[in-house]
Amino acid sequence: MEQQPQISDYGFLSDSRSGALVGKDGSIDWWCPHRFDGSSVFARLLDPGAGHFRLAPVGVGGPGHRVERAYLPDTLVLRTVHHTRHGSVAVTDALAAEVGARAHELGKNSPAVLIRVVEGLSGRVRMALDFAPRPEYGLLTPYLHEQPDGGVLAGAGPVVLMLRAGGLHLRAGVDRVTHEFEVSAGQVIGMDLAFGEAYGDPPARMDPLTTLAETTQAWRAFRETHGYSGRYPELVKHSSTVLTGLTYARSGAVAAALTSSLPEQIGGDRNYDYRYSWLRDFSLTMRALWVAACPDETSRLFAWATRSIGRFGDEPVPVLFGLEGERDLSEHHCNHLRGYRDSRPVRVGNDAWRQRQLDVPGEVMSAVWRLRDYLGARFEDELREMVLGLTEQVAATWHLPDRGIWETRDEERHYVSSKVSCWLTMDRAVGLADRLGDRADPRRWARVRDEIRDSVLREGWNDRIGAFTGAFGSAELDASVLALPVTHFLPATDPRMRSTIAMVERELGTEDGLLRRWTTDPAGFLLCSFWLVECLVMTGEQQRAEALFERVVGHANDVGLFSEQIDLTTGAQLGNTPQALSHIGLINAAWRITEPESY
Repeated sequence: MEQQPQISDYGFLSDSRSGALVGKDGSIDWWCPHRFDGSSVFARLLDPGAGHFRLAPVGVGGPGHRVERAYLPDTLVLRTVHHTRHGSVAVTDALAAEVGARAHELGKNSPAVLIRVVEGLSGRVRMALDFAPRPEYGLLTPYLHEQPDGGVLAGAGPVVLMLRAGGLHLRAGVDRVTHEFEVSAGQVIGMDLAFGEAYGDPPARMDPLTTLAETTQAWRAFRETHGYSGRYPELVKHSSTVLTGLTYARSGAVAAALTSSLPEQIGGDRNYDYRYSWLRDFSLTMRALWVAACPDETSRLFAWATRSIGRFGDEPVPVLFGLEGERDLSEHHCNHLRGYRDSRPVRVGNDAWRQRQLDVPGEVMSAVWRLRDYLGARFEDELREMVLGLTEQVAATWHLPDRGIWETRDEERHYVSSKVSCWLTMDRAVGLADRLGDRADPRRWARVRDEIRDSVLREGWNDRIGAFTGAFGSAELDASVLALPVTHFLPATDPRMRSTIAMVERELGTEDGLLRRWTTDPAGFLLCSFWLVECLVMTGEQQRAEALFERVVGHANDVGLFSEQIDLTTGAQLGNTPQALSHIGLINAAWRITEPESY
């Protein structure tokens, strides 16, 4: 049975419309070309038979074969160098930008074209191409048609793919294209794979070499519009580029991750679809974009959120939306897929949109607070209605249980982090009252805020263990309480908070800086480790914070990408990848180290 690559073996390509994963073995094993949360044409990531596009030396991974790879500076254009016994060859991969796109135009009109350029560096290397598209998560096997120009057209259902390999005449097999060719030092061969819709415009035709140069320039021009002057600038700039790559440029929404159903534990069933945008992550994302990007990204993300929320009544605001604001993200299982290393089920959609999540309004209100000067002295009607609606909803419902920050699928509880987020909503509403018109009621809001605070301090604190716990009346530690100082609910120097930080670090932490979410969590959750960095800075332990930060960032793969979690035994990456929250956590922790008093 074919062994699937490690999650850390994959590099990330993006055109800010969709994304692809390419392994060290030269195989593109994930691509949903229509948009991030669309249907796949390659999904070998989740099943060996669900489609791939491999381009690598013959015998890749065998004796004498060595791989080096890196992104071209300030881009998500990936260059992989294969060293073999017969010579060396480079393959440069990119998802094409629109010709002429610069700065914030990147991704708004991406042509959905995958570029692969082969360059001989030394000797003479025999290359193998294996193109096996399987649209709709492997449900479809397309018909293949040879074209007069030497390319191959693949078509099935709603999908059309056109593969061209400059100068090579490809032959169509029954269900795939296989081809071998030799590359000598100095020889360059460009390939383009273009996506189209069966009943729409035909796939774009682009010159691979020109397009690669244009795409590289588009990414670099985008980075030139962004500045960062704090500590760890290269790490922050790269994480900012990854966040740009996870941004659906047409709306400004940031996908939580590129992938679906990569497991939190190999063989486990906590495998979820993360290709949507979470309001819970909203204020953390806004903060990271504000630090490492520019106001254009934060304002577009904010506009997407307000439009997505729309008018609402008594029903809870969903914790996540589709990338164009879709609300119904009903979940189904792809039972025909084996899952990554037999981790099932494979899910498309995410039923967390149905959950009551009391922390969502606080995330939105925190973002409004961050942008308050930018938004003006008196809010526009729609913004005012949203803020008033969120505030009144929290005032009426904060005492209810919910599913919590980790979106548990068992019973609802009174989670401490959710109550703190409710406190945050009311606190920010009081501060924004002068911008909200005659319906603002800051005195009543302040009473509710203080009632929530008293409840958390009374019910969330456990005297026996000397810490704030995950839920009211519980003795179970939960790393989410590290958000209390970050949200300024309590200063990190408060004796109760110091005790909680120490307890969480001792009971949930590991020697290499990883932090589990709870005691039975099977893996380290990277965001929690970055929260701990921030808490240590705020307690004045700057050197310990820096040492922890540097240990945690060591868990990135060879091209600086983080998944969601790290296996505590093997150190392998786990969960969906690349994970926006992990890169957001890095940016915010680096800025906290730079500016300890920053929000």
